[in-house]
Amino acid sequence: MRAMFLDAPGRPLRAAEIEPPRPGARQVRLRVRACAVCRTDLHVVDGDLPHPKLPLIPGHQIVGSVDEAGPDVETLRTGDRVGVPWLGGSCGACNFCRSGRENLCDDARFTGYQIDGGYAESTLADERFCFPLPAGYPDLQAAPLLCAGLIGYRSLSAAGDAGRLGLYGFGAAAHIIAQVARYQGRRVFAFTRAGDVEGRTFALDCGADWAGGSDQAPPETLDAAIIFAPIGALVPVALRAVSKGGTVVCAGIHMSDIPAFPYSLLWGERVVRSVANLTRRDGEEFLKIAPRVPVRTEVRAFPLERANEALQALRAGDVRGSAVIEIADITRPARTR
Repeated sequence: MRAMFLDAPGRPLRAAEIEPPRPGARQVRLRVRACAVCRTDLHVVDGDLPHPKLPLIPGHQIVGSVDEAGPDVETLRTGDRVGVPWLGGSCGACNFCRSGRENLCDDARFTGYQIDGGYAESTLADERFCFPLPAGYPDLQAAPLLCAGLIGYRSLSAAGDAGRLGLYGFGAAAHIIAQVARYQGRRVFAFTRAGDVEGRTFALDCGADWAGGSDQAPPETLDAAIIFAPIGALVPVALRAVSKGGTVVCAGIHMSDIPAFPYSLLWGERVVRSVANLTRRDGEEFLKIAPRVPVRTEVRAFPLERANEALQALRAGDVRGSAVIEIADITRPARTR
């Protein structure tokens, strides 16, 4: 099978052909159809997240069909289409796992980080961490739901019942969650990079009531804000924008340092909190809600061999919506005698 490997952080991905993996107990082998590109992939490739498995096949927003089932697989059959998210496994026995918070498990393992991911023609996944996908979504459009959608949904839940919601950084996650928030009756205020006129237009197209630069104050005080951009300096900015009792949610797995800010910004029972990964319950809930909205994902497709180009486009902010690696169904020529 074809695959793209990270040999060391900071280096471009390397194309290779290897033997397809064989599934172990409770594992399925998936024929990968698509894998969305996430900013967390950038953090892994660029070395912001330490100690990845090396060499590593990145990618954790995988859409695939079951190609082979290993021993003890109970819920999936050959041909089933499923999605694989960032959370690829947990111990199942600790207090976090037993209370439905497996995202906080100390022994959790993550797809495209400690487990080879979806920048390949085949991958392995634990059947317990695979999600059936809504039938109405083609492969390319389904892929961003598996992290941008899931982490965005958990972040939206962490924002509480905020009626006026700010979204800082309008990329893959925000363009999905803006649609969900509007479906729930919330008003959305989108913040983009200063001078990003195209980004503001995109936010308005996705249902935002207002769009401006992150250096601007919203026209109304917010009840909550979600920071999708990995920029710590946005935390005090968002605190200034939310009302007393408001919540600022930091949605990324990695963020630059938060600068010092006066206590007066936090006073008034404002809350700053983080969101870590996702739970299986998040996945089940969000994938039921998405077709009701219905969430529409905007994608830009790249072939597998151009995965480095997809990462660079995301790094440069040149992707509207989500970049997705499309795994072409290549039939190799039959051997002749």
